[in-house]
Amino acid sequence: MAKHLKITVEGKVYDVIVEDVTEDAGSSMYPAPGMVSPASRPAAPVAPVAAPAAAPAPAAAGASDKTAPMGGVVIEITVKEGDSVKAGDQVAVIEAMKMKQVIVSDHDGTVSKIHVKAGDAVDAGQPLMTIS
Repeated sequence: MAKHLKITVEGKVYDVIVEDVTEDAGSSMYPAPGMVSPASRPAAPVAPVAAPAAAPAPAAAGASDKTAPMGGVVIEITVKEGDSVKAGDQVAVIEAMKMKQVIVSDHDGTVSKIHVKAGDAVDAGQPLMTIS
């Protein structure tokens, strides 16, 4: 009997179909559950493997931060620290799934800090730069 399962491994979700081969009573290759001989069991329990350390979460966005509208990769930062920008000016470009999205300033101000560089992967809501 096949079962359709979703399995999450290190944050990635996989759809898998698992077939239970122990139901085949005529097979000597796959003994029925509970019919495993003591000689075939492991001698000692296997120690669990420690999970890898999680990457630090991005800093929370402040009121004057321009944030990523979606997860993706920063393709271009079109301003530098100290530049004056007006509302609607392009400040960066992000790409996700072969689609590029131009990021524009939503208010007039000066770019006081750039938090990412071209090639960085970003999450939705992650601060890209501070425009004060």
